[in-house]
Formats: sequence, structure tokens, C-alpha cells
Amino acid sequence: MFEQINRFFPLWAIGAALFAAFFPDSLVSLKGWVPPLLALIMFTMGLTLSRHDFARVARTPRAVIIGIGLQYLLMPAAAFGISHLLGLSPELAVGMMLVGATSGGTASNVMTWLAGGNVALSISMTLISTLLSVVMTPLLVWLWMGASIDVPVGGMLWSIAKLVIVPIALGTVVHHFMATTIRRIEPALATVAMAAIVTIIAIVVALNAGRLASLGPVIALAVVLHNACGLIGGFWLSRLAGLDVRDCRAVAIEVGMQNSGLAVSLATNFFPAAAALPGALFSVWHNISGSILAGYWKRRPTNAPDEAPSAS
Repeated sequence: MFEQINRFFPLWAIGAALFAAFFPDSLVSLKGWVPPLLALIMFTMGLTLSRHDFARVARTPRAVIIGIGLQYLLMPAAAFGISHLLGLSPELAVGMMLVGATSGGTASNVMTWLAGGNVALSISMTLISTLLSVVMTPLLVWLWMGASIDVPVGGMLWSIAKLVIVPIALGTVVHHFMATTIRRIEPALATVAMAAIVTIIAIVVALNAGRLASLGPVIALAVVLHNACGLIGGFWLSRLAGLDVRDCRAVAIEVGMQNSGLAVSLATNFFPAAAALPGALFSVWHNISGSILAGYWKRRPTNAPDEAPSAS
């Protein structure tokens, strides 16, 4: 049952966004729920991690380094370039940068599995990039955006530590003692994480409902372009670096699918409300594009020609 529910994640996200756009008053009071919901997502991620996942990093260091390098170089640069190309306001630009400077998304491992990519590499990238996000996210936002908007680096560092590191650590400890039980309920855990993400999307859309008519189309374009840069650039640049096709698929999905829930939480806590809009739209779109790409790659063997994704 849970697998069926999880399969329609993009539809749940779109439905939640539409509901929030038409009935924002029913959700705006839930603004304070965003940080604890993100912590819940990170906790469920930690529940699925074991010492074997950490060991994978040591076995594939080159691919992990290339992938994370692209994660924290390509996506912030793309966010900055697209924001300037489309003339976004400083608030929206910092929202784009928050998306670009975060770690890999929580759904990327599933998408990589569906796409026939290297799941071990995907898990390793998600794990390491998430841990690094404590420092990298506020640092990159400050480096790229500090001149145009005040970036509270210290507050962001502490916030990410509470929202990411502590819940993941707690989840990993629980996994150590309850691994067998957790394996049985893993689909249900994915449903809990999905429900939390969908709720975050709805809250952020409700908070920005009045701006959607004027800002929606341009932000949607920015998000689609940003996601396409990650998917296409992630594949081709890792291919140029000498990784095999399965690794390239994993890197492309990891780089293209960001932890937009973290971006939304940081935007809600530290910046004007509009800064959370790119993350909310990205949460919807990257699951749609990731699902489409995974379905396309699933039908093609890893030795087939023309492996790279086209623009989403």
C-alpha cells in the first residue's frame, strides 16, 4: 500500500500546491511547522542509514568527490547565473541560491534506483553532502549573495546543525538497535517523509499565494532551468571526468535533485517570505522531472548510446 502511495508523490505535491494557492488562509498559521517537519524528514533518513552506508564512501571516494564537487560548484553557479539572467529580486535570488547551495534531495536515492544508476554512490553522496551542508550552505550563500543581501551565516550554521545533523544522528542510532524492524517499515517511513515534504510545500505556497500571480511564471522558469542545469551538467561533467554510465546517472540525479525542504526552512527562518518560493516550486518540479528521467533511463540499458538527459 505504501509503495503505491509513494509512487504518486509528484501528484500529491502538485495537489498540495494547488490547494494552498486557492485556500491559503487555512495554512498560513502553520508557518512554524516547517523546521520540525524538515527535522522529521532528516530523522526518517537517518533511520535508514547504517554503518555499511558510511563504509561505501571509503570504497568509492573518487566518484563521491566528483559528485559532491559538482553539487556545490555547478548548482550555486547556475542559481546565480539564472537569477541574473531573469532579473530576479534579491529576495528571490537568495531563495534560488539557497536551493543551489543545499545538499542532495531525500528522494534522489529512490530515483537513482528507478533509473538503473549506482544506488550506493547516490546514498554516499546524499549522506556526505548533507553533512557538509552545515558549513557549505551558509558559506556558499554568503560568498555568492553577501554583497546584495544580509546573510546570517552564524544563525544558518546553528539552524542546519539542529535540523540536519542531530535528527540524522538520532535516526542512525535508532537504526543500530532496530535495524530489522526498520527494514520492514521502510516504505511507511518514506510515506511519512513524503507527507512532511508535501506539507512544507503547501505551507510555503500559502505564505506566498498573493505573489504567485505575478512571480509564479518567472520563478517556475528559473526552477526548471536550474534543475535542467543539474541533471544535464551532472551527467555530462561526470562523464567527462571518466565515470561510468551508472555512476553518471547517480550523479546527475543527485546534483539535479536538491534538498529544497532545507532551503525552504532556512528561507522561512532568515529571509523574507518570497525567498521560500523557489524552494517550494523546486520541491514540486524536481520530483516530476526526476520521475520522468528515471522512467526514461529505466527503459535503456546502461551501455545504450545517447544516455544524457535532455532539458527538463
